[in-house]
Amino acid sequence: MFDIFKNMVKEEWRMHSSLFGHRGFALFPVFIFLFTFFVSLVLPVFREIVTDAQIALGIHYFFLLLGCMIGAFGLMGREFMNRRFGQASLIAYSSRVLPVSERFIFANFLGKDIVYYFVLYILPFVAGFSLAAEFVPAGIFSIPSVLLTLVLTLSLSFVIGISTVFFLSTVYAHSGKISLFCLFIASILLLHISGNMNQNVLYSLPSLSFFLDPSVSKLLHSGILILVPSALSIIFLKIDFSKLCRLLGSYRYAAFVAKDSLDLKRSEGGLGKVIFSFVLPLTLVWILLSALGRVMPALSTLTIFALVLGVLSSSMYNWLTEYDIFASYAFLPLKVSDMIKSKLNSYLFLNLIPLAILTLLALKNEPGSLIPSMLLFLTISLYMVAVLVYLTGLSPSTNLYNAKTFALYTLSVVPLLMLNIVLSMFGPYYSLVDLLLVPFALYLLGKGFEKWDGNNCQCF
Repeated sequence: MFDIFKNMVKEEWRMHSSLFGHRGFALFPVFIFLFTFFVSLVLPVFREIVTDAQIALGIHYFFLLLGCMIGAFGLMGREFMNRRFGQASLIAYSSRVLPVSERFIFANFLGKDIVYYFVLYILPFVAGFSLAAEFVPAGIFSIPSVLLTLVLTLSLSFVIGISTVFFLSTVYAHSGKISLFCLFIASILLLHISGNMNQNVLYSLPSLSFFLDPSVSKLLHSGILILVPSALSIIFLKIDFSKLCRLLGSYRYAAFVAKDSLDLKRSEGGLGKVIFSFVLPLTLVWILLSALGRVMPALSTLTIFALVLGVLSSSMYNWLTEYDIFASYAFLPLKVSDMIKSKLNSYLFLNLIPLAILTLLALKNEPGSLIPSMLLFLTISLYMVAVLVYLTGLSPSTNLYNAKTFALYTLSVVPLLMLNIVLSMFGPYYSLVDLLLVPFALYLLGKGFEKWDGNNCQCF
């Protein structure tokens, strides 16, 4: 039955290449490789501040976080494909016409995604890291055997994240209220533990601890964390508009916001999208930053968290554009910019969730940093979505996989984030400098509206 897996890989390639061409997609991992290589050239500077073990900790938890965010495909993957590519008959959703079970097909789908993202992210990342180690002092990372171990352990971290969130999303599909209650209790406990835990607890992640001190037992623990949730997920796989309009009253985009709300509610996962691909990663980020604050007291944990929150909140714009194509509205007196503006209005409402999270954390931990942290979050969130709109229009989930677009996106964002991290060392009120981004972000949005209104290809 290897044919199903092989054909799914081919199908994935054909789908992406049809969206933005063979060359654009093929260059995406090349960009990841080059970006990692150039960033790794400053590794000696980082090693003056942190140890090799702390660098390894950051890398492994980054891929764990990436796996958690991608793992939410159990909630939104099928909905995305059916809504955006309904004209295609995909293998993963053809179980009723194939002589194999849904579980077998979805097991292949899970395996395909693991291999796909390994080639797309992990392999070029480690390759760029390895090449940089040939030019600069890299400590233990310059040893070939260590780099081979890094490939294995980063893959394990990534798959642990995917399998864990996939399992939680399966639980949610069966009993949303129970799973949300359990997640709420777990989040409260994790946040409480993060304020009192010893930093060494973070090193207990089996894949990371195996990298630092290889042993068969740690490898087995990683395997258990992957196989048990994945197996349970596959075994237990489960595959009002006018009222809201009245609530919004005469608000110009009431109908659009109501439709977006209905799409999110009725799509697979519903509120689970917010939980599994946003709140859970944020909880992990807060725990990591709390531990980092003990190592580097000069960093303001809340300020850095507000920065990360602004970056991650822009992913909600991706959710809002997953379910619509402009062709569905072409018969109405609307422009592409009208659709984008309606999504931005829904994005504004969704941002109340991260804003509430930031407020609660600030009041509990750093009340004096509440105002500058809120302003930083709102400014970064506005800037990030403005860049997304200008570069990708109504198709961020697909256009960002074009190497050129992703390169422009990275160059527009990363220098700003690095500058903010440096400024945070001088106190939270230095983040007020970011208010200078507001007029530029508004200008970028205006140019984005003009750009996509004049774009003849409105197929996405």
